[in-house]
Amino acid sequence: MLRRHRLKCAALLLTLGLTFSHSTAPAAAQAGSSNPTAKSSLTVDQVVSRMEQKNRERAEALRKFRGVRVYRMEYHGFFSNREAEMTVNLDYTAPADKVFTVVSQSGTKFVIDHVFNALLDGEKEATSAENQRRTALSAENYNFTLASADDSQDPAHYVLNVIPRTDNKFLYRGKVWIDAKDFAVTQVEAELSKSPSFWIKKSEIRHRYEKVGDFWLPAENKTESSIRLGGHAILSIEYKDYEITDAVSPESVQTSRNAAASSASGLAGDVAARNSD
Repeated sequence: MLRRHRLKCAALLLTLGLTFSHSTAPAAAQAGSSNPTAKSSLTVDQVVSRMEQKNRERAEALRKFRGVRVYRMEYHGFFSNREAEMTVNLDYTAPADKVFTVVSQSGTKFVIDHVFNALLDGEKEATSAENQRRTALSAENYNFTLASADDSQDPAHYVLNVIPRTDNKFLYRGKVWIDAKDFAVTQVEAELSKSPSFWIKKSEIRHRYEKVGDFWLPAENKTESSIRLGGHAILSIEYKDYEITDAVSPESVQTSRNAAASSASGLAGDVAARNSD
C-alpha cells in the first residue's frame, strides 16, 4: 500500500510538472524577425513587454500544425521499479483544439492510465482562455529580474529570474532564456512553486524549444522528482515530426493590429472634432 501511494505521489507531481509546461509554454515564436534593439538599451520590463507582444502576435499567426510526441516515465523506488512509454499523434487547430491519437504504448499500465492519460486530459483543460491567462509567462503572473545576458548562444539571450506572484500550483520559479532577436522563450529551468503533496521532496523541470520553419515549438520537456520516503521519478516528452499546415506571417498580424489602432485613433479624433464644433 505504501509503495503504491509513493508511486501515486510521483505520478501526481510529474503530471502537474508537464501539464504546466503546456499551459504556460510561450506561444510559438517566429524565427528570423527584424534586428533587435541593442540589449544594453532594454530594461527587464521592456524585454518582458516585447515577449508578451510577440507571443500574442505569433499565437494568432500559427493556426494549424501536427506532430508526434513520445512520453516516457521511469520510477525507481526501494520496493519496485516502473517504466512506460507512449507515442501519440497531435493535431492542433487554433485557438485551443487539440486532438490526440495514441499510436502505441508499452510498460506499466498504472503509469499509462494515471500519468500519460492524465497529461493528455490536463493539457486539453489547460488550453482554455482563462487557464492560459492565469498561467501564462507574463507580468501579470510573475515578477522578473535580470539574471544575466547569455552571449554564448547565437543569437544572444536574456536570462531572467521568474518568481510567481500567486500561489498557483501550475506556476513555477526559476530561470527562462529569451532570444534577444525574436523575444521568444527558448529554455526553462525551474521548480514548481508549490508542491502538490507532502510526499514530494524536490522536483526539477527543464523545457527546451526549437525552430520549426518560421516558428519555435516545444522540443523536449523533462521533470525529475524525489519522493520523501524514497524513490526517484523521471518523466519526459520528446516532440518531433512537426508539420505546420496553416499559418500566416506574424508581421501581417502586427500590421493588421497597427492599422486597426490607427483607424480607431482617427475615428476618435473625428468624433472629438465634431463635438468641439
